[in-house]
Amino acid sequence: MRKTLLIFALMLAPLVSGAQSVSDPESDFGARFSFTADYKIIKGLHVAASTEVRFVDTFSTFGRVDAGIGLSYKINNTFKLGGGYLFIDKLGSSGAWNPRHRFYLDGTATLRAGDWRFALKEKIQLTHRDYNNLYEHNPNSLELKSRIKVSYKGLGEWVPYTAVELRNVFNDPTCSATLNNGKYTDYNFTGYNDMYLNRIRGTLGAEWEISKAHAIDFYLLGEYCYDKVLDVDKDGPTLKSLTYSQTFNAALCVGYKFSF
Repeated sequence: MRKTLLIFALMLAPLVSGAQSVSDPESDFGARFSFTADYKIIKGLHVAASTEVRFVDTFSTFGRVDAGIGLSYKINNTFKLGGGYLFIDKLGSSGAWNPRHRFYLDGTATLRAGDWRFALKEKIQLTHRDYNNLYEHNPNSLELKSRIKVSYKGLGEWVPYTAVELRNVFNDPTCSATLNNGKYTDYNFTGYNDMYLNRIRGTLGAEWEISKAHAIDFYLLGEYCYDKVLDVDKDGPTLKSLTYSQTFNAALCVGYKFSF
């Protein structure tokens, strides 16, 4: 499966005339803890505030915190729409914290078959970050997340589920260059139009519906990430390297939801 994904991603990524490389895979195991407060404004219309903290490097490092607010409207038993804002502060590889602002819209379609629920969720998100080198990163990244979730509601207050999510990036930087004797020449920045699949995520968990007001979600998350990494001299500019990084991440996650 990993080989298939690599081939697919490389097919979608615009090619630099010369050579590209895929880095050796890295892995990490962490934890995520979240809290959500959900308020029913009127029937079908909810506002929710949430926050999450993440630990990485085998639970040893506090790696990310986020907080956000969103609205959702349940049109009927099949369709739901939503949107909101999320502030994210993430620890970078250099040890510095990197704040970002995310705006999103989503839609969910749910099919019911007895106690089974089959849900398809599409989420488009725009994330703004401040970068010093715009040849390496787009400050406004546009991505689409597509998730299929299957849950079973025939076990009383326990609701087991599983889900698979794909994430596609739409506007990574692109360029053209020629590789001569291990160095890139004739570099030319061509815009923000690189599109490729850059993450596959799977979850397996169960939600404990303690009451109408309280619920706790326990789940295990695993994901494979495939990201384009450019090293460009911002003053030149000169392309130093173009690689695709691979990471395998897993996390134990707990989320608490309060509804009122």
